Amino acid sequence: GADPLRKNEMGHTPLDYAREGEVKSLLKASETKFQEEQRRREVEERRRFPLEQRLKEHIIGQESAIATVGAAIRRKENGWYDEEHPLVFLFLGSSGIGKTELAKQTAKYLHKDVKKGFIRLDMSEFQERHEVAKFIGSPPGYVGHEEGGQLTKKLRQCPNAVVLFDEVDKAHPDVLTIMLQLFDEGRLTDGKGKTIDCKDAIFIMTSNVASDEIAQHALQLRQEAAEMSKKRIAENLEDVQMTDKITISKQFKEKVIRPILKAHFRRDEFLGRINEIVYFLPFCHSELIQLVNKELNFWAKKAKARHNITLLWDREVMDVLADGYNLHYGARSIKHEVERRVVNQLAAAYEQDLLPRGCTLRITVEDSDKQLLKTKDSSSPGAEKTKMPTLRLEIVEKGSKSRKLDIQAPLNPENITYFL
Repeated sequence: GADPLRKNEMGHTPLDYAREGEVKSLLKASETKFQEEQRRREVEERRRFPLEQRLKEHIIGQESAIATVGAAIRRKENGWYDEEHPLVFLFLGSSGIGKTELAKQTAKYLHKDVKKGFIRLDMSEFQERHEVAKFIGSPPGYVGHEEGGQLTKKLRQCPNAVVLFDEVDKAHPDVLTIMLQLFDEGRLTDGKGKTIDCKDAIFIMTSNVASDEIAQHALQLRQEAAEMSKKRIAENLEDVQMTDKITISKQFKEKVIRPILKAHFRRDEFLGRINEIVYFLPFCHSELIQLVNKELNFWAKKAKARHNITLLWDREVMDVLADGYNLHYGARSIKHEVERRVVNQLAAAYEQDLLPRGCTLRITVEDSDKQLLKTKDSSSPGAEKTKMPTLRLEIVEKGSKSRKLDIQAPLNPENITYFL
């Protein structure tokens, strides 16, 4: 049947327009029945398709972070939470590792396609004391008083939104003072003196504080796990996979991370209002391969849609591109590596009219480790590796024959010599 909760452009439901009497009673009964049916469907959907499973479709790796957020959201959805206080998360980890994406996907899950359900504030815009007014709005008599604050205005429109405070470590201490009341009591007073109740909101802060310590600790744990797995039976696959599944110890959190957070935020009461501190770890090799494959698939779809070109590659290509991973830039370093080593060649070949429409292209590796081992065995014993693996494009012709493209690069940035 029809949705009795559907709102018009003014934000009103059919019940708002009904007068007292039989029609209003029928609409009320219909709303109640519809809400119960909707809740039943949502519970069934959550049971069949858990939140963690949905998040893993969009986020590579970070299983511990996904599990922590998923458990907290599940408590809230099923009524096992303190309704007097909002949920507050602090996401810690290096740049480009999935912190913002996890916040976005959480908002998408809770609010579907409602844009007002996700509020993102870049806290680097609130580094000065006077910029606090932009946060909650200017007091009466000041410029911009009627406009309201960036946060208060949006929270009034959607009090149960997912609010992302991106790079919270860059905000002025006065902004953090305002957050104390927001996180503790779930309410915020704007510049006009009006109070906004947002106890149902979810607040997520991201920060790069202690990211180097977390990354180095995770790498050390992986190295220790790899050494342990080598000592055990090689056929035991579970032991091999343990190098990917590591967790941050409680001792490391208390003795290393907490003092760093306390020194930066300078207040225990602020850290005490955070429900969960979520740790994002560097990607392992198998996750890097997934990232490379995802990025190559992205460009393969563009090549097919824009130029009707089919793009192919193998595992060796992904291994070479995965070597471009930078611990400090996360997934962005993989994106830039693919653009630099693959997309640049595609653009140059297209500009030089080397790509017939509808052709099939294969990305290949030259001077790879496998090829160098073969040449080393067939040549003199003293032969050593002198070249880095390079990626080349070749056209796959009829009969599975291939022809390498001779792409004339005007200038290769890596080979330019600068004279001072």
